[in-house]
Amino acid sequence: MTQIFNIAFALLIGLLMTRLFSKRHLPDVTAFLVAGVLIGPFILGRAGIPGLGFSTYDDVAGLSDISNVAMGFIAFSIGSEFRSEDLKKTGKKAFVVGIVQAVCACIFVDAVLLALHFIAPDVISIPAAITLGAIATATAPAATMMVIRQYKAEGPLTKLLLPIVALDDAVGLIVFAVSFGAARTFYNGSAGIAEVLIEPILEILLSVILGGIAGVILTELERMFHSNTNRASLSIGFVLLMVAVSFLEFNIFGIKLRFSSLLVCMMLGTVFCNICPLSEDLMGRADRWSVPLMAVFFVISGAQLELEIFKSPSLVLIGVLYILFRCLGKYTGAYGSSKLMHCEPKVTKHLGITLFPQAGVALGMCVTAQQLPGDGALIRNITLFSVLVYELVGPLLTKMALTAAGEICDKPEHVVHRREDVLDSSPQKELAQRYEKAVHKKH
Repeated sequence: MTQIFNIAFALLIGLLMTRLFSKRHLPDVTAFLVAGVLIGPFILGRAGIPGLGFSTYDDVAGLSDISNVAMGFIAFSIGSEFRSEDLKKTGKKAFVVGIVQAVCACIFVDAVLLALHFIAPDVISIPAAITLGAIATATAPAATMMVIRQYKAEGPLTKLLLPIVALDDAVGLIVFAVSFGAARTFYNGSAGIAEVLIEPILEILLSVILGGIAGVILTELERMFHSNTNRASLSIGFVLLMVAVSFLEFNIFGIKLRFSSLLVCMMLGTVFCNICPLSEDLMGRADRWSVPLMAVFFVISGAQLELEIFKSPSLVLIGVLYILFRCLGKYTGAYGSSKLMHCEPKVTKHLGITLFPQAGVALGMCVTAQQLPGDGALIRNITLFSVLVYELVGPLLTKMALTAAGEICDKPEHVVHRREDVLDSSPQKELAQRYEKAVHKKH
């Protein structure tokens, strides 16, 4: 029962916070995250009132299933950006830029943190440095998607951005697996080829295959229904099913076989949107259903952020270097590769900024990285520190970049004042005016 109160409270506080932030022209994502911080264990949660805020981080972790489901719907929606007609225009560009910007972020962070190690060996170790470099590859698809939806961004930059964010996850998984395997050799003396290469490659392949098969099955099942409401419900059910199946894990001949829920749901959406004639309408209905779910997801993400990490000067130093050089790597990689691929000047100039947000995927890598003896806690705190900064500032930077590129436009005057006109002509408004006149006349 307490969890239901927490979910309801998180949604209501998050929505109310957007009203305050909208006056400052800030994205809803930032409002949800700040709301999460306020009702999290560090502030309101200290009061210990059940149902009104999260008293402990365990309470926040108890709602992890909602976060996983929200990420599944986000990935499903991103899959719709891989329509064959769009891939013919942007597929090659997205592939090159997606790989280059991720690798550049890894190289830049590796370089600065390894340099810091040689200057001050007690501050950070080599395994922690190369692991954080791998985590730097990840970009947050949720924040990017939320900003694009809220402001209805549209244009060449947006078309190129979403496939890059999707590809970023696959590249990040491979880079992280290799770097993490190398980091473990410093402690274990050796790392098996299965851990370093075979398992991450199989994870990607199995996720793509599972998502592709599920997309075909979903399309065939849709033919059995004639009501769009039932068809939309079937699509939602399939996304939920794929999220659940993605948590299955098998061990065959000493090799761990697992799935990435992001890649599975992304592939589900990709296949579905390319072979189902009604996919555009059905995926739009699924998006509308998932809007409150995504709001709760971002509030929960904000509640997970631990502000205590600012107490350590060395941790803040590493965090600042990580944030700055990851941004530099992302921007440099995106700028150079997009220019190489002859993208439009406004895309080349602003693309890198839209890749700054970081959250879910990085936190997933962080959980695995905690296996490093002695360095796990450091990696976790640095990742949380960066997520706190990126998630609060990143959506605003994404909005600014898309606006500068001309893909977020101001609403026409008739749209801005439409609500005011409706309220002015409403019966309640008329009754209020009559009441005011009567009072004035009486006095």
